[in-house]
Amino acid sequence: MRNSRILQVHLGIATAILILDQLSKWIILSTLEPYSAVKVTGFFNLVLVYNKGAAFGFLADSNFDVNLFFLLANVLILAILIYVLWALRPGRNQSASAIWIIAGGALGNLFDRIVHGHVIDFLDFHYAGWHYSAFNVADSAITIGAILIALEIFGIRLLFRSSEPVQPKPSDKIC
Repeated sequence: MRNSRILQVHLGIATAILILDQLSKWIILSTLEPYSAVKVTGFFNLVLVYNKGAAFGFLADSNFDVNLFFLLANVLILAILIYVLWALRPGRNQSASAIWIIAGGALGNLFDRIVHGHVIDFLDFHYAGWHYSAFNVADSAITIGAILIALEIFGIRLLFRSSEPVQPKPSDKIC
């Protein structure tokens, strides 16, 4: 029964991320012109950018069909995440939550690629004329999930703290 409840919570988290991502992109598409910017603060703008590449525009100017490549890569990554969830040993709840957070973000960007042919980015942070690559809610979720996994690898748990430490399996030891 507990596993069923945890699965419901994780599906809810992934679904909430997907909905928040798509709702935020819909609002931006409805209010901004492509490649325009609205100054929010001295270090943050809302923009509308179409990203045909990967994170931070990587491969956006490539000559091959980048969208098809990233569609297939996204599906492969989601399949790997599902396998990792299946193989994850009990007690790794932070990693499981992180994987569902990543999946919610990956689904948001996958939806963009299927529907629009590119990812919609709109969060633009900048300082002294230097602009960080525009990104979106899905990208933020993927980054947060990756950080949570990295923290758990180093023994830092921010989610699901318990009195029992996670003990490595004998097969986890590096010789």
